[in-house]
Amino acid sequence: MKNKFYITTPIYYPSAEAHIGHAYCSTMCDILARYKRMRGVETYFLTGTDEHGEKIQKKALEKGVTPQQYVDEISAKFKHLWKAMKISNDDFIRTTDEKHIKTVQKVFSKLYENGDIYLGKYEGWYCTPCESFWTDTQVGEDHLCPDCGRPVHRDTEECYFFKTQKYLPDLLKYFDENPKFITPVARKNEMVNTFIKPGLADLSISRTTFDWGVPVLENNKHVMYVWLDALCNYISALGYGSDNDELFKKFWGEDSEIVHVVGADITRFHTIYWPMFLKGINLRMPDRVFVHGLLDLNGEKMSKSKGNVVSPLPLIDRYGVDAVRWFLAKEFSFGSDGRFTPELFAERVNMDLANNFGNLVNRTTAMISKYFEGKVPAYKNPGQKEKDIEELTRKTVQKYELLMDDLQLTEAFDAVVELLNAANKYIEESKPWELSKSGNIEQLGNVMAVLANSIITCAKLLSPALVETAPKVFVLFGLSKEQEKYEYVNKFCVYEGNVVTRGEPLFPRLDVKVETEFIQSLTA
Repeated sequence: MKNKFYITTPIYYPSAEAHIGHAYCSTMCDILARYKRMRGVETYFLTGTDEHGEKIQKKALEKGVTPQQYVDEISAKFKHLWKAMKISNDDFIRTTDEKHIKTVQKVFSKLYENGDIYLGKYEGWYCTPCESFWTDTQVGEDHLCPDCGRPVHRDTEECYFFKTQKYLPDLLKYFDENPKFITPVARKNEMVNTFIKPGLADLSISRTTFDWGVPVLENNKHVMYVWLDALCNYISALGYGSDNDELFKKFWGEDSEIVHVVGADITRFHTIYWPMFLKGINLRMPDRVFVHGLLDLNGEKMSKSKGNVVSPLPLIDRYGVDAVRWFLAKEFSFGSDGRFTPELFAERVNMDLANNFGNLVNRTTAMISKYFEGKVPAYKNPGQKEKDIEELTRKTVQKYELLMDDLQLTEAFDAVVELLNAANKYIEESKPWELSKSGNIEQLGNVMAVLANSIITCAKLLSPALVETAPKVFVLFGLSKEQEKYEYVNKFCVYEGNVVTRGEPLFPRLDVKVETEFIQSLTA
């Protein structure tokens, strides 16, 4: 594990307000950032908005405002949602920021001076919503965008092109030498078979038919095409090319792990063109481009025009931010497509948080209060059941770290839930109520110490997702600042004498029928 970590979300296109699909990606990145910080890794977490392009200009015109006024309003709403979701980003980059504009112009000029860019004319099919050009083969007989499925139109205009063939051998070599560069691996196969093998055309990187974009210094008739502009956010936010480039030196250096998390619809830009741009300006490649799946609602792609977009804000108000974050992290594997339904949401909260984790905390604090006057007892002469839990705890921590470091967040949390399941099972097998009646206080103390340890360990491991719940657990079990440190997960039953407090249930059980009706009403 490298000693620095730089993680980025895609910069979101503010053509409409943020919804739970946007929140999914940012939450998963936030979990990774919090995990790395918890492990003592110096971390920088970037998100933001992609604010230029023809679509933005048209949206602003429809609303009767300037493009800048339009993106100011939408970007503010993204920031508001990230605050509500407890997203711990270190920066929020906007492509209308002056520092970003200067960086993009510097990158264009470098590529131009290298001979990587030439002036030509584009003739082909163009999708305005996706800001993408396509060939006859790609759009097919129906002339539909391969990405979004909407109609494309024929377009001809003068533009600058980037020479992709110059860097294609280096790109393919990097693919081969770094098998985890594109994850899941199926996405790499898709890039090679769909976009590279059929013949990779040179990339259009400027436009003349609209003016809402970064001006090309070499030719003021042109503004930069959205993808060269947008992709450079990852280095402009760090100060690349400026006098204040300390962050860039720190987090784009060789001792930093660089991870871009993106949606499936923008994979080719991040895995084909971005590495080429970086090679052209002599910068290192990212370590990973992780492609998360898309989130649908009741089996349909979320779309504002369909009226099936869910905002996380009313969910947070009703269930708390941890319930929303947990559903996004746990319901489906990171990297796979997922589905949000009201029933799945309520059932996931009940199963993992109310019935499992919350119930374990409630039972344990109640028993320690009843049997040991509210203090965690000593751990002495453990039996085989206790040794089994100790070994499972050690293996869980080890497995959790390996999976999290490999970006397998959902599977890492699965391992923690298995430990919670084992702790609940341990209660039933140990029967502390019978130990109390028989006067076997030493063994009863061992049971309480093991349960307290299991809860505290799981709270720490789950804390990157359960950002409000984990601190509550630490308070309930009287942890000192020293005991809150992550390294205590590798110690077993060291909380003797901690004063335990009984509190309100962490997660009240939900009535699935009632909550399903409520969530359905949000899209009505």
